[in-house]
Amino acid sequence: MHDFNNRVAVITGAGSGFGREFARIGRKLGMRLVLADIQRDALEETAAELRRDGAHLIAEAIDVADGEQVRALADRAFAEYGAVHLLFNNAGVGGGGFLWESDERDWQWVLGVNLMGVVHGIRHFVPRMIEGNARGEPGHIVNTASVAGLLCPPLMGVYNVSKHAVVALTETLFHDLALARTTIGVSVLCPAFVPTGIAQSHRNRPADFASDVPPTASQRMAQANIEKAVSSAKMVAAEVAQLTFDAIRSNRFYVFTHPKIMASVEARFAAILAGEVPADPYASNPATRPVAR
Repeated sequence: MHDFNNRVAVITGAGSGFGREFARIGRKLGMRLVLADIQRDALEETAAELRRDGAHLIAEAIDVADGEQVRALADRAFAEYGAVHLLFNNAGVGGGGFLWESDERDWQWVLGVNLMGVVHGIRHFVPRMIEGNARGEPGHIVNTASVAGLLCPPLMGVYNVSKHAVVALTETLFHDLALARTTIGVSVLCPAFVPTGIAQSHRNRPADFASDVPPTASQRMAQANIEKAVSSAKMVAAEVAQLTFDAIRSNRFYVFTHPKIMASVEARFAAILAGEVPADPYASNPATRPVAR
């Protein structure tokens, strides 16, 4: 996909972080935008900025974990614009602590947003994108995973599981779309720590999934670790967004943002192939390893 002018991009998690930067680049390229986020004020801020710049857009405050809300977003996008060419399944939240200390509500919330949000995007947008593709419309899908979809660092169990699932889902989507004889491109974005606001994603945790017990020591440790990692990150969201659009142009599947961490990914797969115990996920960057207190 090379020509973005007047094409339609759908972006979830558009109120901040990668989503806001995807929208900014889309606007500069002349795209029409469909923006979604659970945080209404952040979404309205993004929409207002882009409208001042002349953007033609739809903005809907939705929870991507709710399939019916995603379906309604797709209905509106196709009704108003007639097509969707670029789909960013980008909304995501964090969560941490020892696996055995994550309760059912933790799992439901994180998997609901990080995994089912992507599933709902695929279910409700992709069939109609395929119809458009059969008529000659270009298309590309970007699912935001994480390097945590390729590694298994401690204190990030629920998040790791959700992002591994997104990588598996996206690889399968690539093969499914090829088997269906479409020309729709697919990319999976696997960033390491970048200042995006994900360290404070609990601010948007729905009341139904709120915890009624104080955080454990491991959960406090996980929160402190992610705040430190995010605050010390050198790459910013705008750079990741630009890398992602470059990948779309070149139809590149894997989008990696931090080359140095790939040594840890390689070590993980080498250990798997050798039948050894899991490799140290922090080997390429020991300074980020959490320390028990």
